[in-house]
Amino acid sequence: MSTDRAAAAAELRLLADQAAVCTACVLCQSRTQAVFSRGSSDAAVMVVGEAPGYHEDQQGLPFVGAAGKLLDSLLEEIGLDCDQDVYIANTLKCRPPGNRDPLPAETEACKGFLRRQLVLVDPRVVVTVGNFATKLLLKTETGISRLRGQAYPWWHRWLVPTFHPSAALRGGDRVLDAMRQDLGLVAELLRRAEMSALEPDPAPASEMESVQLGLFG
Repeated sequence: MSTDRAAAAAELRLLADQAAVCTACVLCQSRTQAVFSRGSSDAAVMVVGEAPGYHEDQQGLPFVGAAGKLLDSLLEEIGLDCDQDVYIANTLKCRPPGNRDPLPAETEACKGFLRRQLVLVDPRVVVTVGNFATKLLLKTETGISRLRGQAYPWWHRWLVPTFHPSAALRGGDRVLDAMRQDLGLVAELLRRAEMSALEPDPAPASEMESVQLGLFG
């Protein structure tokens, strides 16, 4: 690991320690523990979900229930090792009671953690799963069903929205097939990035000339 990457990993560990004792919003009163991340700090792909659920709150890791196992399986189908190639986090680090949607004040209080995670991991592709994370990062009210199926230029990288794996558990093959299509797009973006890195003066993708969208503008 390079010096820069080692420093980024060290800062991420420090951020996790800060999240563990954070009292910036009311969720600190009901959490079992903060849920910061799992995976590699040097990942090519960063997955962003909404907020921890019951199992995540208990174990302190994101996406560890049935939905998480499905997500891992789908990522492995496109050749990604979830320990080495992927970094997984949520927009919130604490579970909202009853798994309700995050409140604006909670999102505002927590977004500094997510912003720093994105900067330090510096993934090539960000995958948002579900409506909440997708709408938040793309600053849109358009639903996931209309947004998925394409990649969006986002802060000098790509953002690919897809359904939440819990929706695939409920919705069956139709949703599962859509997720496979979206993750296939992720694999293609990674392949293109690797090819460009081998060329001295790669032609910029026309899509990257678009105005950057995002949570942190």
